[in-house]
Amino acid sequence: MSSIKYKIWMLLPLMAMISCESILDKFPEDKITPETFFTTENELELYSNNFYVACISGTGVFKDYGDVIIQPILEKAISGQRTIPETDSNFDGWGWGALRDINFCLENIYRCQNEEVRNHYEGLARFFRAYFYFVKVRRFGDVPWYDYVIGSADTEALSKPRDSREFVMGKVLEDIDFAIDNLRKQKDVYRVTRWTALALKSRICLFEGTFRKYHGLNDWEKYLRECASASDIFINESGYTVYTAGSTPYFNLFGSLNAEPTEIILAKDYNAALGLTNIVQAFCNSPGEANSGVTKRFVNSYLMKDGSRFTNKSNYETIGFVEEMKNRDPRLTQTIRAAGYVRDDGKKYLPNFKLAKLGYHLKKYDCGVKYDMSSESDLPLFRTAEVYLNCAEAKAELGTLTQDDLNKTINKLRARVNMPNLLMATANANPDPYLKEWYPHVESDDNQGIILEIRRERAIELVMEGFRYYDIMRWKEGKIFEKPFLGIYFPGPGEYDLDGDGTNDVYLYLSTDKGNSSCVDQFEIGGELSLDHETSGNLIIHQSIKRVWNEDKDYLYPIPTKDRVLTNGALTQNPGWNDGLIF
Repeated sequence: MSSIKYKIWMLLPLMAMISCESILDKFPEDKITPETFFTTENELELYSNNFYVACISGTGVFKDYGDVIIQPILEKAISGQRTIPETDSNFDGWGWGALRDINFCLENIYRCQNEEVRNHYEGLARFFRAYFYFVKVRRFGDVPWYDYVIGSADTEALSKPRDSREFVMGKVLEDIDFAIDNLRKQKDVYRVTRWTALALKSRICLFEGTFRKYHGLNDWEKYLRECASASDIFINESGYTVYTAGSTPYFNLFGSLNAEPTEIILAKDYNAALGLTNIVQAFCNSPGEANSGVTKRFVNSYLMKDGSRFTNKSNYETIGFVEEMKNRDPRLTQTIRAAGYVRDDGKKYLPNFKLAKLGYHLKKYDCGVKYDMSSESDLPLFRTAEVYLNCAEAKAELGTLTQDDLNKTINKLRARVNMPNLLMATANANPDPYLKEWYPHVESDDNQGIILEIRRERAIELVMEGFRYYDIMRWKEGKIFEKPFLGIYFPGPGEYDLDGDGTNDVYLYLSTDKGNSSCVDQFEIGGELSLDHETSGNLIIHQSIKRVWNEDKDYLYPIPTKDRVLTNGALTQNPGWNDGLIF
């Protein structure tokens, strides 16, 4: 049993006591009090375990909603059906409880007399405060900054307006830089270290820099330079590298119960014996949780094994499933089911259209059939591949990227799956028209071609890791959500062999002419499955939902109305969101 799991499990009652609902509540004299706590490393460790629980939950990270993984019930941000909530107390919403706990620790940490210990745990608390505010800013934009515990009688603080994005992000940089300078360097896949802080700074600054660039805000270069600098330090000093062992290294990295420590910087730890499980495999394979698979657009973006573009084929839009899976970037068939997929029970598994209605059935994170309902596999929250991608993208957007940078970053990811190197000059000389249509805002930049290729790599490498929606937000490409969600192509009714073994596996038929078939899986076109041209074409879902993306408001979430009322309108609403309040 890992130490952090055990300590969190045993400490839950204590954390509930310390994190009481009101900051002003008095601690009973026969219990632990702030005056007698926070004095030793053990006490600081116990208290700070709460930050891991509150701030970096792995719950749902694999759902990765956006334009790549499409679920049976669309997120309202994707479907265009968001409304203004009355309240939202979630960590990734308008919830502030985690910040109170962090600031409470920072206000009392002076009680520890050991300077090294004190600095480390102050760095840890400020790491989590930086993360907390990063989550808030990317969702809401301007938010109020609090760096102290607010009492219930502090009406001025409770009613303050939002601070500017510039001010808050400046404070975030101060916090994360302090964390980098003071957190310990010892690697620990389940605890935050200096290397986690560098990775977080890389993530924060890439988001902020590109969001500012594509949304027309100032100082985007500053944040991209900070991203590149933090990434370079991590790459050159940390000793982390990409996991390359095994015949299917990318798949094996995720198909393991325990986080692989040479590449994964921080993981969410799970252990069924302690009741700590996740539904990552149920999301792919359980009728109650399963997703609708990935889109044809995403599958098209995977290169051929020789590095050429699949979409350069004249007939790429109408190539059948078996053929389109052949000779592709190996990450494609290590991410979705295709020919030769045999699980640990020795059985062959094909795409299950009942679970993946676009036909492309996810298999990433597969640790075995026994975990299909409840898994105890660790979920990566920070890994080296992301830092590589962040570094390359930041430098490409700045115009400072070199081929040597690519060789130190993205080409290591390609080498892991025996793909040819990405060549900067070649990419810029001939930008991919398919990707240009996908990302139209990358227009006149001299590095257009390489920026598009880095986005390709990012989508492929990080799928099911929780990045896609906010990547689309920072690139200002929300209009992609209006496009049809298409899957496997079928020329019409009939029997189809999905793995090329000579035996037909699925039968599609019309209600007016079912015919006879020996296929185990049989689906009525227009019934259980739909094609975009009615009797032929690509599988399609959510075609009845008219999705409209509003460029003037939808890149930020609305502020809950109850919180605006409580501040008597000091909290202003985000542009374009009309909550009916008169202030």
